[in-house]
Amino acid sequence: MSEPLVVARGLVKAYRTPAAELRVLQGADLEVAAGERVAIVGASGVGKSTLLHVLGTLDRADQGSLRIGGEDVFALAESERCLFRNRTLGFVFQFHHLLPEFTALENVAMPLLVARRPQAEAHATAARLLGEVGLAERLEHRPGMLSGGEQQRVAVARALAGSPRLLLADEPTGDLDSATGERLSALISELARSRGLAVVIATHNTALAGACDRVLRLDAGRLSPA
Repeated sequence: MSEPLVVARGLVKAYRTPAAELRVLQGADLEVAAGERVAIVGASGVGKSTLLHVLGTLDRADQGSLRIGGEDVFALAESERCLFRNRTLGFVFQFHHLLPEFTALENVAMPLLVARRPQAEAHATAARLLGEVGLAERLEHRPGMLSGGEQQRVAVARALAGSPRLLLADEPTGDLDSATGERLSALISELARSRGLAVVIATHNTALAGACDRVLRLDAGRLSPA
């Protein structure tokens, strides 16, 4: 049997404050198969975002190991991690983090341009993805001209631009009303299923969590079935 796409073992992450050391992750273990959707639930402040940042190589664990696609990502140099992140991972956050001065098309094309793909190819890919998320008529709109749900759909399209193997979503519906959040949840699930993406979602949204293949609870720095 092949190794799961994501294999995390014994992840420990602490933050040091003037008063004390706050241990957020205390030996968290996680495996995610290719094509599997896993929801991470837990109380606010328990460390769900920290876990996603470690899985996404945006932060480094103090202890433990992480392999994604067989790659020991903690062993990579910073420049190699950046390249790995661009080629392998996609991110959707609670706040869309779109660049306000650029159009929807330009925002989605940005990761491809950073990867030195030709502009014509990047824009064609961005247009196709925006069409897939229902924004074919909004290509030239800047973020300020879009609704909150539309902005998050642009963020989803951007996350998929580099054809990632793993999508990480941190409270992707947290800033949306319930109806818009449900539509975005369904969109993420459908896009992930159609692409065979592994997905890890940190969420308080029970509908979004329930649509996943597994739900894990983060508590006291460790993961267990919810």
